[in-house]
Amino acid sequence: MATAQTSHAWVKPDPMSNPRSIERQFRTRRFRHVRRLMEAALQERDRIEVLDLGGTESYWAIAEDLFAEHRDRITVILVNNEPIDPPKNPAFRAVSGDACSKQLFAGQRFDLVHSNSVIEHVGDESQMQAFADNVRRLSDRYFVQTPNYWFPLEPHFRVPGFQWLPLSARAALTQRFNLGFFPRAASREEAFRNVADIRLLDAKMMRRLFPQAEHLEERVAGLTKSLMAVQDRS
Repeated sequence: MATAQTSHAWVKPDPMSNPRSIERQFRTRRFRHVRRLMEAALQERDRIEVLDLGGTESYWAIAEDLFAEHRDRITVILVNNEPIDPPKNPAFRAVSGDACSKQLFAGQRFDLVHSNSVIEHVGDESQMQAFADNVRRLSDRYFVQTPNYWFPLEPHFRVPGFQWLPLSARAALTQRFNLGFFPRAASREEAFRNVADIRLLDAKMMRRLFPQAEHLEERVAGLTKSLMAVQDRS
């Protein structure tokens, strides 16, 4: 998946292609919050525009029934700074853009801003803040999800406690092994780039970036797997 800001070589498999995958099951549960926001917007307007920062058309397979029920009423704009496959469904439009840029859709507003597992890829804390500022600037309604730094299993490299290791140790491991979504790094530079480009957030950071949002947790076995900032204008 092309992210909204970063340009590292991470290529994420499509979990939506398998209805029984764990990823799809988690997304299905999380999506009820997005559905609620979309339905609220649809009650206010005949047609709505959803801005998906760093998203792909395949992700939205989770909402096929919603698109079918509201045919021709929903448009989703997919913003990425790397090429993605052209959308097949006319309800989707792909746009090249930097989700951290103050110029992104300057002067425009959307009925909903959506972002799933992207903010941890955009850069350092200043870039995360710019991303969050754009989310709030572009809509009164938004849904932002990110993996939790304190969940034991790191979701990109799929190694328990990987995110808690020193940067040099993480890079060394990626040079020796295929880990998660990453093939073994071909060079020291690639290894450091891959691990440095992912910065997981904790609940405190999410509350600081989205102070007015409702903050929700996705839990597994009593542990917080991911964090969600949800804002509804109502």
